[in-house]
Amino acid sequence: FSPTDLVAAAIGSCMLTIIGFAAQTYNFNIDETKLEITKVMAENPRRISEIIIDFTLPHRNYTEKEKQIIEHSARTCPVSQSLHTDLKRTINFNF
Repeated sequence: FSPTDLVAAAIGSCMLTIIGFAAQTYNFNIDETKLEITKVMAENPRRISEIIIDFTLPHRNYTEKEKQIIEHSARTCPVSQSLHTDLKRTINFNF
């Protein structure tokens, strides 16, 4: 894996970990959740310009409150918060 691949993987891993902590705290299930990460590179200078994360959560009966908790948890993960604000983060949730 390239270093930029590892950055993208770290964001996804962090988001899923924080969602998992929240699910445990609020007692709902995210087992078998999957995510797909796409890294978009820019030129001059060569850098990551966007990371697209698609979450697929298998349990279709989340309450609106649980959906809010999941989305907030993902958007506030420490790895994502540590990166430059110019890095575009596109996060899709498939409930």
